[in-house]
Amino acid sequence: MPAKKKQSFSLSRAKGAKFRKDGLRAFFEYRDLGIKEATHGRFNAEVIRAGTVKNYTRAGQHYHKLEFQLVYVLKGWVKFDYEGEGSFTLKTRDCVLQPPEIRHELTAFSKDMELLEVTSPADFRTLTA
Repeated sequence: MPAKKKQSFSLSRAKGAKFRKDGLRAFFEYRDLGIKEATHGRFNAEVIRAGTVKNYTRAGQHYHKLEFQLVYVLKGWVKFDYEGEGSFTLKTRDCVLQPPEIRHELTAFSKDMELLEVTSPADFRTLTA
């Protein structure tokens, strides 16, 4: 088995941070925290915010082909439906671990919503349930 590449130091400052609009959901804004590069793709971490959401459409129930997905609410609230678990409104400082391939849907969120999402691996597929 080949040796894993050593992780590098990574620091991401909030001041002057850039958000992009080309993430998983076109209606959100994403701030890359540098974790993907520092871990050679083993992990990713980004801040996701509602920002100036336009054209919000529900994505429908879906799942992700990954090993780990954690969502921590930094600000506002977000509502998810999880197959077999129920519907939950997560508020500031709430956290959810979404097990691999759990079917879920984001159904609503506040205009000021900000999330921290950590995944492994960094790149994964999203499939319609």
